[in-house]
Amino acid sequence: MRLDTSQQLRLSQEMKLSPRIIQAMEILQLPMLALQERIDAEMQSNPVLEVQEAADEPVEAVDYDDDRGEQDLVVSNDDTNADDFGRLDEMTSEYGSDFASETAPLPSAAPSGERDAKLDAMANTAAASQSLQDYLAEQWAFFAAADLAEPNDKPGDADDVLRAGEAITESIDDDGYLRTSLEGLGASCDPPIPLPLMTRALHRIQTFDPLGVGSRDLRECLLLQLSALADAGQDVAMPMLLVSRFLREIELNRLPAIVKRTGRSLDDIKVGLATLARLNPRPGSMIASPVTPTIQPDLIVDVDDAGHLIVRLADEQIPALGINEYYSQQARSKNTEKEAKQFLQRNIRSAQWLIEAIAQRRNTMRRVTEEVFAVQREFLDLGPEALKPLPMADIAEKVGVHVATVSRAVSDKYVQTPRGIFPLRMFFSGGTKTAAGDDMSWGAVKAKLQEIVDSEDKAKPLNDDKLAAALEAEGITISRRTVAKYRGLMDIPPARKRKEY
Repeated sequence: MRLDTSQQLRLSQEMKLSPRIIQAMEILQLPMLALQERIDAEMQSNPVLEVQEAADEPVEAVDYDDDRGEQDLVVSNDDTNADDFGRLDEMTSEYGSDFASETAPLPSAAPSGERDAKLDAMANTAAASQSLQDYLAEQWAFFAAADLAEPNDKPGDADDVLRAGEAITESIDDDGYLRTSLEGLGASCDPPIPLPLMTRALHRIQTFDPLGVGSRDLRECLLLQLSALADAGQDVAMPMLLVSRFLREIELNRLPAIVKRTGRSLDDIKVGLATLARLNPRPGSMIASPVTPTIQPDLIVDVDDAGHLIVRLADEQIPALGINEYYSQQARSKNTEKEAKQFLQRNIRSAQWLIEAIAQRRNTMRRVTEEVFAVQREFLDLGPEALKPLPMADIAEKVGVHVATVSRAVSDKYVQTPRGIFPLRMFFSGGTKTAAGDDMSWGAVKAKLQEIVDSEDKAKPLNDDKLAAALEAEGITISRRTVAKYRGLMDIPPARKRKEY
C-alpha cells in the first residue's frame, strides 16, 4: 500500500456563528431573573461597564466652621459644666434625640443617601427553612439513653436505641415516610443494631410531631393519625375499619362494595371518609414545605380604554448600561500603554456586545408578543376557550426572523395579562376546526373539556365516549382516545373515580 501526500484546492461555503451572534442568542433566551444575574456577573468582571443613572442635582458645598463636636467636653473646672450641657442640648436638637442615648445606633459606614447592596440582599433573602430531618432530630435529642432503657435490656441496648433513632431520623424522607427497611438500616450502622431495637426507636419516633411521621406506607400513616384522634376521645372506629380493610376500594371509589361487605349504611361510610379527608397523607410536608418558585413576568399585555393592545416589557429592574467615559478616553489615548489599551478595548467591545444584545432582546420580544396577541386578541376578552392555533413559523414570518429565534424569545418567558400570568409558549399550539369552520387551538379544546367535566352530573359522570360526544355537540370533533389523552394531561380522574354517591 502506497502512502503519499498532496495539496488540493477546494471551494466550499460554511455557516459559522460569530461570538457576537452566540451571545445575542443566549441573552434572548434568558428569562428576566437570569438576565439580571448575567448583568450582575458582567458588571463584576468588566470594569468599563457601568450603570447609567440620571445626573443628580449638584449639592451645594457647606463649610462647617462650627467645630463644637471636636471640642473637649470639659471646658472649665467649675462644678456646673453649664457650657457642656448647653452644647449637648444643641447637638440633640440638630441630630435627634437618639444622639445622647446609650442605646443610640452606631452611624452607618455608607455615605448618607446610599444603601449597602449586600445588606439589602441579605435583608431580602428568605431564611432557610428547617428540614424535616432536623426537626425530628431536635425532638430525638431530648432523649437520653436512660430514657430509652427498659427493664429487660442488656448492657448497651439503650445506647443502641439512641443510635437507632438518629439513623432513622436521617433516613425519613420529606414526605415523612421511612422508605428504607429497618433491618437494612440497622445493618448499615457501625456497629450493627438489632432489628428489635430499631423497631423500638421507630415506635418512639412515630409519636413525634407531625402525626404520622415515620410511617412505612400510607395505611400505617393514616392509622397513626387515627390512633391519636382516638386517644383524644374521638370515635374513629369506622375510619379505622376503612383504612385497615378497604383502602384499595376507597382509591377506586367502590363505595357500594364497601357497604355490601361491612353491612353499614352509605351515610356511615361517607362520615368515615370525611374523617379520612381531614388527615394528611404526607405529614412531612407540614415541616419540609417546598419553596414556591417566584414567577416574574417578562412582558405585560393590556388593553387601553379605546380597546387598543398595549405591549411593554417588564424590565424596570434591568439597569440602563453604558461604558465608562474615562476608560473610553484611555482606550483612545496615545499615551496609554499597549497592554492596558488592549485590555480596555477588549472589555469595551464585550460591553458593547452585551448592551446591543439586551437592546435586541427587548425589540425581538416586544415584536413577537405584539404579533402573538394580534392573533390571540380574543383570549384577553373570552379566556382560554378563545385560543386559536398558532404555529411559531407564522410569527417568525411576520417578525422576519428564524423560527429558532422565536422559540428562544418565548422560552421560559411569562406574560402578564388582565386574565393572569401565563407562559408565553402557551399561546403557540396546533388545533382543529369546529363544525362552523372556525379554528380552535388544543388549549381551547382542553378548556372546553374542563368546562364539561365541571358541569356534569357527579352522580352519573361522563365516560370518555360521552365526553367526546359532548364535545361534538359543541362543534368539536375529536376521538375518544384524544379525550382520554387530554383528560390524563389535565389530571382529571376517570368517570368511576369522579362519581359521587
